[in-house]
Amino acid sequence: MTNTAHLPSDYNEPNTDPARMDSLTPDAKQIFILSGQSNMAGRGGVFRDHHHHNREQWDGVVPSECQPHPSIHRLDAHLRWVPAHEPLHADIDAKKVCGVGPGMAFANKVRECAGEVGLVPCAVGGTAIKEWARGEHLYESMVKRARESVKGGGEMKALLWYQGESDTSTQHDADAYQGNMVKLIENVRQDLDLPWLPIIQVAIVSGDKYIEKVREAQLGMEIPNVVCVDAKGLELKDDHLHLTTKSQVQLGHMLADAYLQHFGPSEPNSHAAP
Repeated sequence: MTNTAHLPSDYNEPNTDPARMDSLTPDAKQIFILSGQSNMAGRGGVFRDHHHHNREQWDGVVPSECQPHPSIHRLDAHLRWVPAHEPLHADIDAKKVCGVGPGMAFANKVRECAGEVGLVPCAVGGTAIKEWARGEHLYESMVKRARESVKGGGEMKALLWYQGESDTSTQHDADAYQGNMVKLIENVRQDLDLPWLPIIQVAIVSGDKYIEKVREAQLGMEIPNVVCVDAKGLELKDDHLHLTTKSQVQLGHMLADAYLQHFGPSEPNSHAAP
């Protein structure tokens, strides 16, 4: 069972004074983009408080696997490196209440091999893949944040992608998913000038009528340096849409295992053309 703990009562938001940001510059940092929709942004521990007008709130519970660590930073909404802590997407998916996602569990496992880790949160809940097309605000913001993240040093290592639930409602969207995802991968690699950028996508576990069509596209994608982890079987919250906190920890570890197996330090030639 996952051990849980709350953030310390005296935990303060990191000081983002530009005068001291040099200490957070990602010199040798291995950088990862976190993108997609709500299950990447994280809804673990988010609940509706029936005593406060049914408002959504986060329970504040941070599993031990998701605790902050001095070697893990995140690029905030103002494009500054700050110490990473849950909820990672609070200032990115700002119109929703964010909770625990897979990012911190991923980073804590990867840092054991990678050392310094930089996370670039970009996910926004409720978004369809057409909203991530080149020229659209979400796509352009993701590319801008990714470019900014490597300016002070560090190396872009992978894009972690969890999205597709919003493309399961109609056959048209589901049928178009594979082509749209292939184009997204091509565009990101071209615009970041990283033709072999590793992509680790998650096959969705929740959605609407055409979920299996989208899953088929995700699991069957045969593109170099693109791998897929399957979220099927992970526990969902009562809304039957979002992963629980425990499931987010599991997913973070699945993503880390996939990265380390296919693209990690033990695979020095993993980024070379086949």
